[in-house]
Amino acid sequence: MNIIVCVKQIPDPEAPPASFKIDPATNKVAPPPNIPPVISPFDEQAVEAALRIKDAGGAKITIISLGVNLLRDVVKKPLSMGADELILLEDPAFADGDSWATAYALAMAIKKVGAYDLILCGRQAADWDSGQVGSCIAEILGLPQITVAKKLEVRDGKVKVERVTADGYDVIEAGLPAVVTVSNELGTARYATIKGIMAAKRKEPIVWKPSDIGVETAKIGAAGRRVKMQKLFQPVREGKCEVITGENEEDAAANLAKKLAEVKLL
Repeated sequence: MNIIVCVKQIPDPEAPPASFKIDPATNKVAPPPNIPPVISPFDEQAVEAALRIKDAGGAKITIISLGVNLLRDVVKKPLSMGADELILLEDPAFADGDSWATAYALAMAIKKVGAYDLILCGRQAADWDSGQVGSCIAEILGLPQITVAKKLEVRDGKVKVERVTADGYDVIEAGLPAVVTVSNELGTARYATIKGIMAAKRKEPIVWKPSDIGVETAKIGAAGRRVKMQKLFQPVREGKCEVITGENEEDAAANLAKKLAEVKLL
């Protein structure tokens, strides 16, 4: 069983909102200063899903991550959790792509890997929350796909998935190879062990440029975008407080009720 998991390095979503700044001229978010990036939590759960399959019956897990200036201590985390190999698509040409351009580059890298039975992604990245890359990879590679999985089981050349719905979950089965996006309902991803961290430090990632995966730079990154960002901004939140008083508690309550009726909240 060969499993490929796509992961993304993102700004830490737990960082204080005030630490995020937007450059309106470039429509880009400036990473919070002095706060290191992390692997998207949904992608960590995809890694966890792969590791559970590996624990149950054995598998080789290959991690693929795309970006620029990827921090090795961050992108090596899946290795420290128990993944076997790390491939980085790292080049300025890959930067600033939309979901399709990113998925195209990842799909071409997956084609180069060649041997795969299952491709796992997080249900969405925890920065833009688009939730499109996994589905785009399936479309480009012509594979069946199942989204928002909370449980996976591989048996007899098929993947059986419990897929999250508004009312509970559906049980869906697909033949392999297939693409599955993993949801947070899978459960908490395992912690890296000291042994795993030390082993990950000794492993060097494989770095591929656009030419290594046979793609034209016009189809990836900013040049390959199909969606144009019109405006990116931080909402302005304003509020005011009016204190309602009275001669006593009953009078204050009556004044409050009168005020709420005036503003049509009662």
